[in-house]
Amino acid sequence: MNREELQRQSLAAALVDVSAARVEFDDVAGWVASAGASPQEPLGAEVWVFDADLSQVLLVRHPWRVWVPPGGKVEPGETPREAARRELCEETGLDADLLARPAAATVRSYHPDKPATLGLSYAAIADPAAPLVAEPGQPAAWTNPDHSWESYFPDDLPRIRQHAQWLAEQRS
Repeated sequence: MNREELQRQSLAAALVDVSAARVEFDDVAGWVASAGASPQEPLGAEVWVFDADLSQVLLVRHPWRVWVPPGGKVEPGETPREAARRELCEETGLDADLLARPAAATVRSYHPDKPATLGLSYAAIADPAAPLVAEPGQPAAWTNPDHSWESYFPDDLPRIRQHAQWLAEQRS
């Protein structure tokens, strides 16, 4: 299978998860309409990792994006869900099962010199006592989502907080 076909597979999987995402931000529908069935690269995927009490979230200190959820680029032929789980493991050493429903779909630029692209956010529950094995130069740390943190994506904090609240309501 060539690269373009692999990219189409990744986009098809992303569109399925967009339709299942709990919320959409940043005119996802407009991005999807303009993308059609053509290959899009890169797609982004990340994981909002919470502790069991939903009182902590795991972040990675990126060299210039500052504190962000673990995540990265979806490789051609990879689903965004697979990419999110792979990136979580690469950036933190954690191998966590992602919750069934995608948390959010968004359109953003992951680099100032790159166009905006589709990103999917997934959620997971992990044990904060588990050892973290961060990538060199990108420490990972648990933080309270009620506290602010510096990030290239300032909308992440309220979105992550809202998702933690939604998860808590689902448990009730």
